[in-house]
This record gives sequence, C-alpha cells and structure tokens, in this order.
Amino acid sequence: MLTTAPHPGHPAPVRRLLALLLVAAAALGALLMGATPASAHAALTGTSPGQGAVVKQAPDVVTLQFSEKVAMGSADSVRVLDPKGKRADTGELQDLCSGNTIKYGITLHKGLPNGTFTVAWKAVSADSHPISGAFSFSIGAPSKTSVTLPDQEAGGGVVGALYGTARYLSYAGFILVVGGAAFVLGCWPRGADARPVQRLVVRGWLVLTGATLAMLLLRGPYTDSGKLGDVFDMGQLGDVLATKTGAALVSRLLLLAAAALFIAVLFGAYAKREDPKEKKDLTFGLAIGGAVVAAGIASTWALAEHASTGIQPQLAMPVDVLHLLAVAAWLGGLTALLVALYRVPSIERSAVRRFSRVAFWSVVVLAATGLYQSWRQVGSWSALTGTAYGQLLLVKIGLVAVLVGVAWISRRWTGRLTEELAPEAAAAQVVEQRASAKAPVTVPAGAEKRSKGSKASEASEASEESKDSKGSKGSDSEDGDGDGDGDGDGDGNPRRAAQLARQEAALANARKKRIRDADPERSGLRRSVLTEAAVAVVLLAVTTVLTSTEPGRAEQQEAGATVSEGTAVPNRPLSLQLPFDTGGQDGKGTVRIDLDPGRTGSNTLHVFAERPNGKGFDLPELKVAFTLKAKDIGPLPVTPDHIATGHWSANGVQIPMGGEWQISVTVRTSDIDQVTVDKNVKIG
Repeated sequence: MLTTAPHPGHPAPVRRLLALLLVAAAALGALLMGATPASAHAALTGTSPGQGAVVKQAPDVVTLQFSEKVAMGSADSVRVLDPKGKRADTGELQDLCSGNTIKYGITLHKGLPNGTFTVAWKAVSADSHPISGAFSFSIGAPSKTSVTLPDQEAGGGVVGALYGTARYLSYAGFILVVGGAAFVLGCWPRGADARPVQRLVVRGWLVLTGATLAMLLLRGPYTDSGKLGDVFDMGQLGDVLATKTGAALVSRLLLLAAAALFIAVLFGAYAKREDPKEKKDLTFGLAIGGAVVAAGIASTWALAEHASTGIQPQLAMPVDVLHLLAVAAWLGGLTALLVALYRVPSIERSAVRRFSRVAFWSVVVLAATGLYQSWRQVGSWSALTGTAYGQLLLVKIGLVAVLVGVAWISRRWTGRLTEELAPEAAAAQVVEQRASAKAPVTVPAGAEKRSKGSKASEASEASEESKDSKGSKGSDSEDGDGDGDGDGDGDGNPRRAAQLARQEAALANARKKRIRDADPERSGLRRSVLTEAAVAVVLLAVTTVLTSTEPGRAEQQEAGATVSEGTAVPNRPLSLQLPFDTGGQDGKGTVRIDLDPGRTGSNTLHVFAERPNGKGFDLPELKVAFTLKAKDIGPLPVTPDHIATGHWSANGVQIPMGGEWQISVTVRTSDIDQVTVDKNVKIG
C-alpha cells in the first residue's frame, strides 16, 4: 500500500504514481546510456600459457590473471594435470598481485613430458561468490588426455541448493523482523499486545538466525569441496571464519542477539506501559536502538556481497543498506498488516493510514537506490537485455510494477475504509464493553445493521471457542441456573462466575470476528493486501537469485562483449566471440579471437573455432583482417597457422596505431559455403 487517498476517485495519486514511474524510467535510461565498464564477479582475463597454446618446453610456473581480487586459499585452488590425470604441480601457490594486476601462479615439477596439460582452478570473488574454470596447453605437441573434470560448477549441487535456500530464508526473516517491528512501533503501537503480530516477528527472528547459522556451516562446502559431509568440518569452518563473508555472518549473529533483546522489550515492557509520557520516551529509545540494529544487520549483506566490490563501493554499501531497509519496511510491514487484518479482531484505521505513508516513502527510496544499483551492476542496454543478470533484473522490475499497481488498488480500499469504518468501530466498542461489564448496552444502529442475522453463527463460534473450558468445568452447570447473563446464582459461585466470564469473552471474540469478516471494505483490503504479499514472495525469490547471479557488466567483460561495444580495456588481452553461419550443412559455430597484449605494436593472435556442441571445429579455411576505417588503414590480412583441432595462431601481428579497429574473420566450412563476420573494438 502506498498512501491514503483523499477520495477513491481523486486523480492526484494516479498522477503522482505515473510521474514517479516516468522519472524512474528516464533516470535508468540516462544512467545506462552513460555507463562505464566495471565488474562485480571476478573473471579470468588471462593465463600463461594461454588457452590451447603449444609451447616448446615446460614453463616453470603457470599463471592466472583475474579482473578483480579473489581468494585462493587452499592447496587445490589451482591444479595442473598431465595427460594421465596426475598432478604436475608442486602445490605451491604464488601470489603475484601487484597494483591493479591480480595474478596467481602455480609452480610445476621439473622434467614434465610432452603432451596436453589441463589446468583446473577455483576461487572466491570479492563479492563472496565461488567461481571456477579450466583451460589446457600443450608441451611439444598436443596429445590425448584422460583428464575428466566434474560437470558441477562451483557453488552448485545439493550444497548450492541448500545454501541458496538459506540465503532466501535469511532475506525473508530479515524482512519479517525489521518490517514487523517497525509496523508495530511506527504505525500500530497497540499491535505490541497482539499475539499474531508477536508470533510473526519472533518467527522471523528464528528464521533469520537459523538461516544465518546454516549459511555459516554450509559456506565451506559451498566455496570449496561441494560435499555435504563437510558441513561440520572444523578446518573448513575455521577457514570460513577468516574470510570477509565469515566475519559478516558472525557479526549478523551477534546483532541478532541484540535484536532478541529489542523484541523482548517491544513485546514486554513497551506493550505493558500505560503512562503516555513513559511510553513516548520508550518509543523514542526503541526507535533509535532498533534502527541501529536493523542497519547493522543490513550492512552484513552490503559488506560481503555485490556492493562491496566494483565501482564506488564507499557509496554502494550505504545505498545497499538503505535499499534493504526500505524493502523490509514495505514488505515486512505489509505482512504484519496482512496478519492483523486476518488474525486480529480490529485494527485502527489510523494505523493503516500511517503504514500507507511509510510504504509510499519506502517505494521512493527503493526506486532511487534501485536505479543506482541497476546502473552499477548492468551498465548498458545490451547487458540489460543480453545477460542473465539483466533479464532477471527486468523480471524484478516487472514484479515491482505489478506490486505497485496492486498497492494502488489497496490505497483505494484504504480510502473507503477511512470513510466507512465508524459502524465497525462502534460495534467493536460494544462487544468490548460487554466483555468487561455485565450490564446491557445499546448498540448503535449502523453496527447493529451490519451484524444483524449473525447471532446464531456467533453463538456457534462462541460455543466452539469455549468448548474446552466447558469440558473442564462441566460440573459447574449444576451449580447455577444457566441463565447465561452473568447474574443470579453465578454471583455467589466463583467457579460459575469464571465459567460465565469465559463464555462471555468467547462470545465477544466471536462477535468481533463476525463483524470483521462481514465488513466489505475490510474484506476488499484484505484481498488486495494478500495479493501484494503473494507477489512479494515471488519478488523476494527473484531477488535472491539475482544476488547470486554474475552481474551483467562482469558477464560481458568475461565474454568479450564489453570490448566489442567499442570500449577500451587497458592492460588486458583483447578477447571477443563471433558466431557464424555459412548457410550450408554443418555451417554453424563460434569463433573466439584472443589478441595479446591487445594494444599497439606486436601482438600474438589466437583463433579458436567451436561447433554448437562446444567441440573444436576444424575449418577448411580461416582468415583474419584488421581495418582502421577512420585513418583509411587496411584491411591488414593475417593468415594464422593451424595448431590443433579448432585452434589457429599467428605471432607478430602488428597494430600500427590506436583507434577503433574492425576485426573481420572469414570462415569456410565447405568448398562453396563461406561467410565473413566482424566486430569493432578499440585497441591502443
């Protein structure tokens, strides 16, 4: 829900909502149009020897270069396997990082035989996500190899599924704890006494605590072995505690202990406090303390995941905290309101109006912080539509739009509720009076009209609610006259009086429920809020998947798409992929171009051709040409030498000057089927 409409037909809320959406769309477009390259997940940007390279003699060290900082702690982080599958490295991992260059090396044994060697590596990127990969090179000449690598990617399998589930539950628990507590403290103070709302917040705390413990135990297998049996490996747990993610999870547990104290005070001393001044002072103290604890818990995500790496981390982390708090205030408060509408006999219309205002400003904060995060993680229109992260982000944006639309419907129901709640409030007051006093009262006409014809049902519900007490006090019925009005013989029999009081309370609760369920405005509001909650559950699932997906910037950088869009990437080899289709039989495939060092002067060119199934493609003919149209240079033809299946190479490829070069690749798949594909890249 957003804000309380002054009248359901007033056009101002619609104009404000449309204006907000238009501004958000325009800002997103401007940000994506003017973005510059960056990354979040680490990507392997270079190796020595290179992929598919053939060297005359064995190197002393195999090196791997990444786009950003990674953690490679274990002895198995990099493995070099000979053609028979045996370890060819000494296990000595070298940290060769210098300045902005992130490089690691592994020392090889002396006297290695000729043949094809496989390098398998795994690491944890700075945003806490595991990455892995493999490449091969040959000494002397390529050979057959018996090495088989597991199909399971890093962070996959059963352990990955469990870790992802725990991640989802941790977000859900955070939303329920923070949003539920904020709803009580800021919108509905009387809700501190409502058992359903209390249970919601406490269960949210239990879910968040349990999920955090599960993530801490699963973290080792998730990033390393992938085996569920290693969950209680104390060695791996010790390694996890020494990492940034481990420290964030432990900090979250400590903050949850403070949150438990906050919840105890909120539903204990605060709920029982009756003096207005004392309650106001306690509200202020709880608001400050709760905000600090909530921001601290939110920062445990910001400090360990996407926000902590890439461009502008000093700004991205507080923005991420604000984003999480806004999500919790909106969706957590929405869940608390839903529980109140379904499980609590009555809720003041002022509480609904206050939450509407809170939800509106939460959406404003979400829009602003979401725009910034989208620009930071995607960066271009091509990444928004052409990467898994961008496509998931579009799904998330669509769900948010649906959620805002349903929220607007809820606003209309809120407006009606504001105008027509008086009869319900009067009836609720009547039953409260009847529950507390045994004197007859006069029900206002509006309330009586609403509840007319429901007495038989109320009696049935009251009978059900008091069944247990009647069973346990069955002998009491013999002591009174059974008039059921709380007078007469019950006054002289304490047990009979207690029984009558229980029956009266059950009848009062049944009447409250009947009034609650019969009110059409409240029923409409409940349905719309329930729809919002259902959409929010799906939205949270998409968000959880999004947090574990490689951002669009990094994915394009890894695939070479960033370079193909005409953006220079200094001090990195140029790499790009070109799909081709000659139109004939077996004429489809992909060509990958690697130009090292990818700048003016002499370069080494590697060309790899693959079939759609990923296997090497031996083309009858392959030619490459470089053209700098701005200076009328070229085409400069290059005919690389065939090295191995699907692999060509050429040394000493000269790039005379910097600029936007067109790289053209001509492939022939048969005597008559041929095509030329090209892309523009900046070199120099």
